[in-house]
Amino acid sequence: MNKKIAFIGAGSMAEAIIAGIVKAEIVDDEQIIVTNKNNKERIDRLQKRYHIQSIVDKEKVIQHAEIIILSTKPYDLEAAIQSIKEFVKPNQLFISVVAGISTDTITDLIGVNAPVIRAMPNTSASIGYSATAISAGKYATTEQLKEAKELFETIGTTAIVEEDKMHIVTGISGSGPAYIYYLVEAMEKTAVESGLDRETAKDLIAQTIRGAGEMLKKSGEPADVLRKKITSPAGTTQAGLESLEKNDFQRIVKECVENARDRSIELGKSK
Repeated sequence: MNKKIAFIGAGSMAEAIIAGIVKAEIVDDEQIIVTNKNNKERIDRLQKRYHIQSIVDKEKVIQHAEIIILSTKPYDLEAAIQSIKEFVKPNQLFISVVAGISTDTITDLIGVNAPVIRAMPNTSASIGYSATAISAGKYATTEQLKEAKELFETIGTTAIVEEDKMHIVTGISGSGPAYIYYLVEAMEKTAVESGLDRETAKDLIAQTIRGAGEMLKKSGEPADVLRKKITSPAGTTQAGLESLEKNDFQRIVKECVENARDRSIELGKSK
């Protein structure tokens, strides 16, 4: 991909995507430009770490870019677009990784019929393991959607979904790594309290999660079947699962995902 990519916003998600793109070597480092609202220290750190460009002048940022990735906080998006809209050129592709904000809203803010693609990666992008969903706005072409898919495939797996499904995607894969880390925190704490050293606990838990993920991908079997295969009647796994069932674990997870989904919907309505 021989395209110049500009990031508007330099937060953790932008860095995760930049790290993934740089590692994949799909564009030269100097073809990546990053700018943000006012945190020069943050920009300088990204520039040194990934050898990318940092440009304060928004006009120059837009002039040089063929793909513009909007990666601000939702409440900063409108101001960010206002700061660049007068410099937008025809056929520049906008890709938004801003949670909750529709492609139609972004097109309206830009003020022209710009092609917009909405993406929901997660922070595992920085190591090439993001689970990303993308949706095309009404002015985005099939070729541009393909281009976006190829871009995000450099940082993990990518699925094309209808835009009205993006809120639930946010609740599952967008926020999902945080749920897993929270589970790991609890498992590590219990292991240490039971006398296992922290590093050993961390290594065992990380490999357990990695192995379970690979089994889900490669075995072709659904989660409930895999669970049942390792749950012997009256065994240790059954004892653990009974505690989860007793505390209505599935309801808690359902509520967790739905709350994240509903917050994504709220963010979209606030624009």
